[in-house]
Amino acid sequence: MATINTNTGAMVALQNLNATNKQLEQVQSRINTGLAVASAKDNGGVFAIAQKMRSDVRGYAAVSNSLDLSVSTVDVALAAGEAVSDLLVEMKEKALAAADTSLDTSSRAALNEDFKSLRDQIGTIISNADFNGTNMINGSVTSISALANADGTSTIRISDENLSLGGAIVTLSATASFATAGDATSIVTAIETSLDNMNQSLARMGTGSKSLEVHKSFVGKLSDALEKGIGNLVDADLASESARLQSLQVKQQLGVQALSIANSAPATILGYFT
Repeated sequence: MATINTNTGAMVALQNLNATNKQLEQVQSRINTGLAVASAKDNGGVFAIAQKMRSDVRGYAAVSNSLDLSVSTVDVALAAGEAVSDLLVEMKEKALAAADTSLDTSSRAALNEDFKSLRDQIGTIISNADFNGTNMINGSVTSISALANADGTSTIRISDENLSLGGAIVTLSATASFATAGDATSIVTAIETSLDNMNQSLARMGTGSKSLEVHKSFVGKLSDALEKGIGNLVDADLASESARLQSLQVKQQLGVQALSIANSAPATILGYFT
């Protein structure tokens, strides 16, 4: 039946053209963003999973920063501890030389001056061994903690090592000096005990620093794996989308032509009245 009120062909052509335009918009969005799932309306389930994984990646970035801060704090303390250990070795040398009973008083006094200078240097090193306001070797903190997971429920704790003079590790007094060979001999004994304690302390700090670095490496790998997983979920295959774009552009042009033909069909009715 020929009619000018209802053009069924134009309706069908328009519906097909609209569907093609919608697909074309989707393909262009994927090409522009590089994402097959750019928002929740593209695929709600996949978008939710990807967002959770993105949250974990951001969390692990914070974990990595926390680990870096703790590593630096421990490394500063470790460097200072090694310097203190070196000074104790020099101090032992001075005290041992002063323990020689054949040494005259003036020579022993000179050695004592060198010894006290090294002793005071230990205090200077310890008081300045801080990073970002944290000092692990002067007794001001009991431990430091670094984040270990993305939700903050797990931490890595590194205990402090108080290397102050007259403490449990460095037993040598902050006012230690010698005037006689006997005094020097007693100081040598105290320094040897301190060095034994220092070796254990440095080993603990070294182990702590290593554990932080190992966990930081693991966190980096885990974050990379999550990034890859997100890409697998939401990234668009641009080669496939490019081919689809060309196909849809041709389909769009054909749709426009089909709509034009359908719209011109009512005009043929005029031929019935000539």
